Amino acid sequence: MKALIAFFSLLLAVPAQADWQLDPGRSTVQATITQLDGETPQTHHHQVRDLQGDISADGTLRLPLKLSQTDALSRFGEMPTWAEMLANTTLVTLVAQMPPERLDELDIGESLVETLTFRVQSDLVNQEESVPLRFTREGLNEVRVTHAEPMAMDGRALMANATVRSVLSLLGYQEIDEHVPITLDALLVNR
Repeated sequence: MKALIAFFSLLLAVPAQADWQLDPGRSTVQATITQLDGETPQTHHHQVRDLQGDISADGTLRLPLKLSQTDALSRFGEMPTWAEMLANTTLVTLVAQMPPERLDELDIGESLVETLTFRVQSDLVNQEESVPLRFTREGLNEVRVTHAEPMAMDGRALMANATVRSVLSLLGYQEIDEHVPITLDALLVNR
C-alpha cells in the first residue's frame, strides 16, 4: 500500500508538460522589402501566413517554412500540379530551444522576454540568429508571441542565399535594400 501511495505521489509531483503549438490561422510574419532596381525605391509588403510549429516536451521549438505559406504564389494564379507539390515542400525549418514550463508559469496578462537562438535547418543553409521575443499570456491556453524589439533581416544576406534570391527574383526583385523590417504576430495554444 505504501508503494502505491508513493507511486501516485510521484506522478502528482511530476509537472505536466504543455503541448504548445502555433495556431496557423492566427500566426503570421510580415516583411517590408524596398526594391532598389527601379528609377525610385518602391516598398512592398509580403506575408508568411499559417505558421505551423510546436514546442516539444524537451523545449525544442520547430517551425517549418514552405513557399506555399507566402503571398508570393498568389501572383502566379493557377499552377501545375508539380509546382504545387514543390511549393508544399518544406524549404527550411527554424529550430530553437524554449522550455515549455516558462510559458506554463505565466499568469494571464503577464509577459516575459526570451532571446531565442534560431538555427536554420536546411541542406543549403547553416545559420544562427538570436531573436528577442515577447511571450504574453492572453488566456488559460493562449500565449501571444511578438518581437520584443524591432526586427530586421539583412537584405544582402537574403540576396546571397541562392534559394531566397530565386524566390525574390520570381517576385521581380533584382536589388533590395539592406534593411528588411519584420513583424511577427503569432499565437501559441496549449493543446
